Amino acid sequence: MGKSDFLTPKAIANRIKSKGLQKLRWYCQMCQKQCRDENGFKCHCMSESHQRQLLLASENPQQFMDYFSEEFRNDFLQLLRRRFGTKRVHNNIVYNEYISHREHIHMNATQWETLTDFTKWLGREGLCKVDETPKGWYIQYIDRDPETIRRQQELEKKKKQDLDDEEKTAKFIEEQVRRGLEGKEQEAPTFMELSRENDEEKVTFNLSKGACSSSGATSSKSSTLGPSALKTVGSSASVKQKESAQSSAQSKEKKKKKSALDEIMEIEEEKKRTARTDYWLQPEIIVKIITKKLGEKYHKKKGIVKEVIDKYTAVVKMIDSGDKLKLDQTHLETVIPAPGKRIIVLNGGYRGNEVTLESINEKTFSATIVIETGPLKGRRVEGIQYEDFSKLA
Repeated sequence: MGKSDFLTPKAIANRIKSKGLQKLRWYCQMCQKQCRDENGFKCHCMSESHQRQLLLASENPQQFMDYFSEEFRNDFLQLLRRRFGTKRVHNNIVYNEYISHREHIHMNATQWETLTDFTKWLGREGLCKVDETPKGWYIQYIDRDPETIRRQQELEKKKKQDLDDEEKTAKFIEEQVRRGLEGKEQEAPTFMELSRENDEEKVTFNLSKGACSSSGATSSKSSTLGPSALKTVGSSASVKQKESAQSSAQSKEKKKKKSALDEIMEIEEEKKRTARTDYWLQPEIIVKIITKKLGEKYHKKKGIVKEVIDKYTAVVKMIDSGDKLKLDQTHLETVIPAPGKRIIVLNGGYRGNEVTLESINEKTFSATIVIETGPLKGRRVEGIQYEDFSKLA
């Protein structure tokens, strides 16, 4: 086989090697050429084309650096916007995905020496929200695209218009009700005494349509009753009306009490029980540091949460030394006091309530609490997990 044969093992191996990413130190950004080994890079540096590119760059080096810096920034932000949107993400994750492209701009050709410097620059320029944690730097893209802003404004305008339509409908209904009430005169009921001028006059009763068929035949006929019979009938009817009114009033009161105290509270409690969140930090609680990245000085030490940042990060003041640390909630755990101490619920249906720790169940890793304040005062709740409550400072 000839030297330049396409199907030789060496030619196939060279093509396979050239597809993947190569080492950064053997890449020439000026010529945009990737060499496979040190000897190839040395030969490229001695070539005429490379020397010519160096002469061009030496005339105005700042122009070339600005060009590469702008290309790197635009490609990095474009990847961040398309791939992650406005989510909070670690800067190293975005960078690793960016450099996976073989033709990317290398950072050693830009004005930034490290990825941390580039991340800080993005925060200073207002292109991203950046924050530092023990895990590293996190970035969040700020979308200032006119199309996105216009779409958000249209959504807000539509919501406002829907609210305005609901308010107009409610006002129209109120106006119709008011007009209907104005047209009718509310007459107060008048009560008259049951009396009969002539004792010999016949008394006639007309039963309603809902009466039974057996009594309907006798109701058509007129019946004569004496004065004593009329009184007994009237008195018995009034007694029955009073009893029925009292029973209906009592049943209504029971229904109202049940709906007000039991049904509403049960619905609200059910909603709260199901509404769990993935964040639990709250100010003025005692926590324990469980990460070893900060050294043995802070490992397994306790501190007080002084401030909560973005729900997941806290400023913790150490109890022993008084040092202040900025930590993520994954590096902290709750502190369980002795029974009888006051604690605060951090998650679940009773989130935010200051309660008393009654007992601890080590088998199920849970505790029993007693609520001391609020409408649920005196309620005893079992099965609160260890991670859902902590000791108060």
